[in-house]
Amino acid sequence: MTLAERLRAALATGQTRDPVLLERDDGDFAIEVGEPLVPAAVLVPFVDRPEPTILLILRPETMRRHAGQIAFPGGRVDPGDDGVVGAALREAQEEIGLAPSLVDVIGSVDTYRTITGYQVTPVIGVVPPDLVLTPQPAEVADIFEVPLAHLLEPMNHVEQAVEWQGRERRYFEIFWEGRRIWGATAAMIVNLGRRLTYPA
Repeated sequence: MTLAERLRAALATGQTRDPVLLERDDGDFAIEVGEPLVPAAVLVPFVDRPEPTILLILRPETMRRHAGQIAFPGGRVDPGDDGVVGAALREAQEEIGLAPSLVDVIGSVDTYRTITGYQVTPVIGVVPPDLVLTPQPAEVADIFEVPLAHLLEPMNHVEQAVEWQGRERRYFEIFWEGRRIWGATAAMIVNLGRRLTYPA
């Protein structure tokens, strides 16, 4: 069974479970009631290795928002996109030079509402190993892979709390070789782990 086949089976099983607990990072205070959310999408690229990995990017320190943070390739859904899948594939091509034809799209998982007013849909895709990718310098400082087993291991999901706007805000951190994955990206990984049984 290929990685794509195992992921499709795991996702089909996982979608029958109760909804995940962590759906947003804004609590009940960051976005005004009735304020529209901006549709966005990210590509979660599973690299088809004997021990699968997930590809992530590091945002440059020069960015106005999310400077120096680890993320998935992605961004807002544009009017010309073919939905969230089209947006995720377009953004991955723009940000890291990943051709859409190289992505075997598996499906999407629970949307995640960010503190900045975006409703983000993670799109799962499988990509071949050892691709030559080209980061867009204004948006991507580095491209790297993290073992899937490490990311989905609940023991590696460290829950933290911080005081923000007078209230406690909780978030997850995942560490890998000195890199800190946190915020919306870590939350989406936690959600993914709750939806998927690790496809061993």
